[in-house]
Amino acid sequence: MSFNATPFAARRERLIASMQKAGGGVAIIPTAPEVMRNRDADYPYRHDSYFYYLSGFTEPEAVLVLVAGRENRSILFCRDKNLEREIWDGYRFGPQAAQQQFAFDAAHPIDELDKSMPALLADAPAVYYGLGQDEKRDAQLQRWLQGVRALARSGVAAPGSVVDVSVLLDDMRLFKDAFEIDLMKRAGVISAEAHCRAMRLSRPGLREYHLEAELLHEFRRNGSQYPAYGSIVATGANSCVLHYRASDAELKDGDLVLIDAGCELDGYASDITRTFPANGKFSGPQKELYEIVLASQVAAIAETAPGKRFMDGHDAAVKILAQGMLDTGLLDKNKVGSLEDVIEKGDYRQFYMHRTGHWLGMDVHDVGDYRDPATADGAKPWRTLQPGMVLTVEPGIYVRPGEGVPEKYWNIGIRIEDDAHVTPTGCELLTTGVPSKVDDIEALMRQG
Repeated sequence: MSFNATPFAARRERLIASMQKAGGGVAIIPTAPEVMRNRDADYPYRHDSYFYYLSGFTEPEAVLVLVAGRENRSILFCRDKNLEREIWDGYRFGPQAAQQQFAFDAAHPIDELDKSMPALLADAPAVYYGLGQDEKRDAQLQRWLQGVRALARSGVAAPGSVVDVSVLLDDMRLFKDAFEIDLMKRAGVISAEAHCRAMRLSRPGLREYHLEAELLHEFRRNGSQYPAYGSIVATGANSCVLHYRASDAELKDGDLVLIDAGCELDGYASDITRTFPANGKFSGPQKELYEIVLASQVAAIAETAPGKRFMDGHDAAVKILAQGMLDTGLLDKNKVGSLEDVIEKGDYRQFYMHRTGHWLGMDVHDVGDYRDPATADGAKPWRTLQPGMVLTVEPGIYVRPGEGVPEKYWNIGIRIEDDAHVTPTGCELLTTGVPSKVDDIEALMRQG
């Protein structure tokens, strides 16, 4: 499949336009460094999201420089061609091919970066750069600025300010274009198929890592490069640990399995959670709590629409979850009071302790402010949802053993999560390919 440089070039133009509006300057966006795992083995390489968002370039040792001045320019510094290293490490584009393939105005060997940057920064009003993220890069920038300042007697001025480039990029990345939504839909389809595979193959006696392997198999079989995050496969009491990682616990007859897993496809993440019985049949108490969580998700999805606040979905889910906790006796009405009391005092947090969603995009917990700018009185209201935003909707209930907690619910952890694209008229779920209703889950598991 041929590479489409157009969306990446358009983003570079948008960032340069924002820089011009603020007075111009030079943006410096490096990719992620390679990280040693042990001895001479590296961790699998994954590019920096900001860098990839603007370049589409996935090789390590690369820096993107954008100049917003009298002449706007996009310049890539990357590894030079080296046939000997390519024998060991694989193909390198090199500057000439990278410039053509990725539609940069210029490209140079990364070894020329130190020599070139002082000239590029000379007389620039500002530097747009993410300070504090990499000490080596910060020190490198200081050297470049010192090089410019050394030319002061010749009439050259150093940039007068350093601006956090992520402030501009975060708001750009929060709103997905059609190209991005298409990728996220495809990632959602792959992840849904992986969850279905795990459900069909689940049975008592397997280990958590067996189901993790099935997820990874389906991700790679369908073209995903990586999992978007460490897969959570949690059975029994482990399902009540929010950030549990797939380990070696045995799936036991009568226990639930909670899987929170999603693939990354061409730099974009998906994020799905489903909870199902290891033996294919929900028990009475499991089904009772599951239906409460599912109803809360339906309510939250209904509040995911343009003009709604980010927290409206959470508030809708909490109302149903809290009422369910009262109805089932998880919360004792005689001790905690009414539904309004439970919500106001936060008693529901004993069994539901996280928000109902987060932004989703190139990163699983994607960038973007969750609050709108402060009002005249200093208040910062929750952000208003707008078309193009993508967020997860993931309510849950987690019941640890405790005094006063009905024993029939002990060690039941349930979360249901889908990815929602805000559209002009509401929202579109990107992850509907895996069932979430009790009857549909049990029917799918009978196929195994």
